[in-house]
Amino acid sequence: MRRALALAVFAALSVSPAAAQEKPVSAAYYYKVRWGFQQEFERLFFKNHYPVLKEQMGPGGRLKAVSVYRPTYHGDGRADWTFLVVITFSSWSVMGGPSPDEAIAKRLYPDQETFRKEEQRRFELLDAHWDVPLVEVEPPK
Repeated sequence: MRRALALAVFAALSVSPAAAQEKPVSAAYYYKVRWGFQQEFERLFFKNHYPVLKEQMGPGGRLKAVSVYRPTYHGDGRADWTFLVVITFSSWSVMGGPSPDEAIAKRLYPDQETFRKEEQRRFELLDAHWDVPLVEVEPPK
């Protein structure tokens, strides 16, 4: 699914995947948490998912950077997201390729039953979630 979406984005922008494959590429992961559950969502995210992402960073790692944001002010006029994760992958092919998340989670969290319940709960707290692969636009010279 991720790969198909990524290829569609490239096709729409007339960018060759082969030409951009070796450059780092970012994706924005937007979450809209149900009212009153932001703290619980963030606690579960940083407890269970963030360490899995951090394991993939470092020299030669799959991920180059992981940044996490929350809007500064309540009611910025849009209110369509309450939590944002921007992940920079080492390349386009890595972003669209297989993910080691499951294997890392099994290693980091031996109590898989608790891990799965908490991850299920994290997603129960959402009103919406969407992923947006980003293609950097070079300004004209």
